[in-house]
Amino acid sequence: MVTVLKGRVLLGATFGTLWFASLSLMPYLLSQAIDHGLRPGRPAALIAWTAAVLLVGLTSAGLGIMRHRSMTRLRLGAALRTADLVMTHATRLGAALPRRVTSGEVVTIGIADVWTIGRAMNVAGVGVSSVLAYAVVAVLLFRTSPLLAVVVLAGVPVLALVVGPLLARVQAVGVRYRRRQGMLAAQLVDVVSGLRILNGLGGKDGHLERYRGSSAELRDLGYRVGRVSSWVGALGRGLPGVFLAVVIWLAARQAAAGELTPGELVAVYGYTAVLVIPVDVMIFCGFDVTRGLVAARHVVAFLGLPLDETAGGPAPAGPAVLHDPASGVSAEPGLLTALAGARPADTAAVLERLGRYGPTDATWGGIRLDGIARDEVRARILVAEHEADLFADPLREVVAGRDTPRDERYREAIGSAVAHDVGEPDHPVEWGGRNLSGGQRQRVRLARALYQRPEMLLAAEPTSAVDAHTEAAIAGRLRAARGGRGTVVATTSPALLDRADVVHYLVDGRVAATGSHRELLGTVPGYAGLVARVFGEDEDR
Repeated sequence: MVTVLKGRVLLGATFGTLWFASLSLMPYLLSQAIDHGLRPGRPAALIAWTAAVLLVGLTSAGLGIMRHRSMTRLRLGAALRTADLVMTHATRLGAALPRRVTSGEVVTIGIADVWTIGRAMNVAGVGVSSVLAYAVVAVLLFRTSPLLAVVVLAGVPVLALVVGPLLARVQAVGVRYRRRQGMLAAQLVDVVSGLRILNGLGGKDGHLERYRGSSAELRDLGYRVGRVSSWVGALGRGLPGVFLAVVIWLAARQAAAGELTPGELVAVYGYTAVLVIPVDVMIFCGFDVTRGLVAARHVVAFLGLPLDETAGGPAPAGPAVLHDPASGVSAEPGLLTALAGARPADTAAVLERLGRYGPTDATWGGIRLDGIARDEVRARILVAEHEADLFADPLREVVAGRDTPRDERYREAIGSAVAHDVGEPDHPVEWGGRNLSGGQRQRVRLARALYQRPEMLLAAEPTSAVDAHTEAAIAGRLRAARGGRGTVVATTSPALLDRADVVHYLVDGRVAATGSHRELLGTVPGYAGLVARVFGEDEDR
């Protein structure tokens, strides 16, 4: 792919250079047609030079089309190549992605930054050809008038001195704007993903006001970027016009003094008018490169996010105990283990360590999880997250996940998750399960986890969004569905806790007591209070 982009850069530069060369040649041909073709008794010369003008004009039109096509393909190719690299790295990061960077930042990189980088590739094509065209016109002017050539060449450092500081300012303001843009996108993604919860808690208006305030700050910062950018645009259009006027004034004086022929005067005007295009292109290439550097820094930083180590030693030969020293939690093969705590974040952190998501010193059969090959861990230990994504597919495909759908296995998973009401196997599920209720989405996630039949299933709050009757049904079926396999559920549901073989009661992320549900109810007041509070909430649902 890199070779392809290099070829497109070369092609764009070639067509751009030829196009500018054809534009530069046109004033020379016009000057010859005027000086030689308009002499009395020279109709053949006039026809010849007119034909040359027509031929070069047609050629220029064709080259202009090819230049535009090649540069468009270069921009699109560079943007899509960058997007492919971003998506590939995001896929490799996998579950570690949301722990390393916000969703809003990923969205901003994948949509805004990749296209900004694509536009910056203009400098590799039309930017290079503009520099070459400037040099060609300077040579042609030098042949006509050394004074005019010196004036034109002097315009480049003047432009650099005027526009350079503005481009540096664009970059400085652009860095702040891009940072705020990523933060606002992250805020938007978070609000949209939690909109139903915010509606229920009554926090929607507060988040809306905060978003409006952040959006207003970004808008004001965008105005600052726009003010500087407008000066760059104005100078890009205006300064070449000033040089055009200066050069034409000097050329007119030389023509009046007899130092230039009428044809040469027309040629000088044509050369200078042609120069407006490459000068304008060079200025805007500098602007695009400035913005592209800001975007590229974010892309490079994202691509530099370290991947989880995938290499490692072998896993235990058969089912083995999972143990988390940080919390004291142990999960036996073949048992249903429950984690109960007042803070869901504590139990979720235990599941992440037992599933080897992020840094962990957890062990599996006495072997540290981070010393085992990651693919082996993923193949045998499944973490079913509470908000795991649902992809757009028929229900059968969603439940089967990465596996081939099998009717009997599908029916068992749907039955164990009490998800019969979601729809028929071919019922379409929209992305994120937007056409499903909260309880249906949760049960589909549980069915998908059960379908995989992992050796050890780690599930976070698998029944928090369902009613008490459905919750009791799931609790009764989960044990049978996972018979002979290890299961760890983070929950405060009395129905699930009562079905668990072992319950770990966590306080501040550490195991404070272990036993059966009924044992803990009678011996641990804190556990009894937690369950009583949750039971009271269930009664109110």
